[in-house]
Amino acid sequence: MKPPLLYWHLLSLDAPTVATLWTWFIARTNHVSLPASSLVAMTAAVWMLYAADRLLDTRGESADVLEARHHFHYRHSTTFLVGIGGASVLLAATLPSIPSEAIRLYLVLGGMVFGYFVIIHASQSAHRLPKEIAVGVCFAAAVFIPTVAREPDLRAVLLPPALLFATLCSLNCLFIFVWEHPTGAVPPPHPVTAVMLTRLPTLTAIAGGIAALLAIFDHRVPWPIATATTLSCAVLLVVHFSRSHYDKPTLRILADLALLTPALLAGFL
Repeated sequence: MKPPLLYWHLLSLDAPTVATLWTWFIARTNHVSLPASSLVAMTAAVWMLYAADRLLDTRGESADVLEARHHFHYRHSTTFLVGIGGASVLLAATLPSIPSEAIRLYLVLGGMVFGYFVIIHASQSAHRLPKEIAVGVCFAAAVFIPTVAREPDLRAVLLPPALLFATLCSLNCLFIFVWEHPTGAVPPPHPVTAVMLTRLPTLTAIAGGIAALLAIFDHRVPWPIATATTLSCAVLLVVHFSRSHYDKPTLRILADLALLTPALLAGFL
């Protein structure tokens, strides 16, 4: 019997959980009321993207370069494809309740994500792109869109915490990359990614420190958002420095659990 958290990871439920929690958290801290349909749409959309990405990763790759999540998706590919079809129907059913401005922003973001998929999975030079950074930016944009689409005046106010959250998401991806490729990856990563990989603890400490300063001194931004970012940075550092005690799937799970810090602050809202 495998532990529940491992299935949470293998079933691609980790990223949707993080995205949905942060979407709710950002809206709640800014006193923006989101309908349940928006959270359902976020869960469905992110799950579809991550499940599809992991299925596509199994194409043309040798078994020795794939991780446990990829093998699991490959063995149950038919079930995942049926699930993706069902999730797309569910997503379509939520569209009438989503504001037109949010749909417009998601169409722009969707175009960027589609381009990312094409480049990553169809190009022989995918390693020339800093994909971990791209994932962080797109993920952060997705969770902030529901709030700023309903309250456009918050765009300037929420830009600093959005950038910090994008940095956190990119650092999360970079830590996972280091943990899964301790001796280096083939082909080598993008030069920007390579530089960041050599300075991950320092960059994480800086991001966490800036988020802490934002929480303390910038009273325009709800303090829980920046505080959650600081806590996540701290957890990532703790996991990184104790990584020798865990196997790769466990490290991946811990990396995503590190992004669930809004749950610790929900009682303060």
